[in-house]
Amino acid sequence: MKNLLQINSSIFSNGGQSSLLAGRYVAAWRAANPGATVSVRDLAREPVPHLDAARFAAFIAKPEERTVLQQAAASYSDALIAELKAADVIVLGLPMYNFGLPSTLKAYFDHIGRAGHTFKYTEKGPVGLLTGKKAYVFATRGGLYAGTPRDTQTTYVRDFLGFVGITDVEFIYAEGLAISDERKNASLARAQREIDYAGAQLPLAA
Repeated sequence: MKNLLQINSSIFSNGGQSSLLAGRYVAAWRAANPGATVSVRDLAREPVPHLDAARFAAFIAKPEERTVLQQAAASYSDALIAELKAADVIVLGLPMYNFGLPSTLKAYFDHIGRAGHTFKYTEKGPVGLLTGKKAYVFATRGGLYAGTPRDTQTTYVRDFLGFVGITDVEFIYAEGLAISDERKNASLARAQREIDYAGAQLPLAA
């Protein structure tokens, strides 16, 4: 049975444009995969704590030497990683805030990017451990940034996911949402058509 993990990082929860686009794809995926499992992690409703020195120390401490508080911090990260490992498909709603990622998404990445859990160091360099997964990223922006130096998200997200082994990553953009209602509607409609096309290509589960 397939598993999909939807991660919403909009400050507007499931009402954000990126969440709505992600949800549209998930609905198509559900239809093509009846009986599959869909999990939703909403970083607005359940924000991941930002990384600090205490949490980092908990991550790198030997399990048998952790304090009670350190064990709690490590267990929280372990649960996020287990959820991600269980997913065959990851769907990420990605708004742009002040030219970057939502800080809650960066905090999430900081909790799942752990040596020995999602990647390992080798003599030939780091190797990602979360292989065999497909990721869809629905990126929404108020301005026009794709393909320009101000698009700080695409390379970073692709690089981070690739670092942990998720190399099959597809982006769908809806840009110019703050320029005018006309441009917003046209951009969202274009993204929705791309999603519907992608959904139509999904193989039906046996």
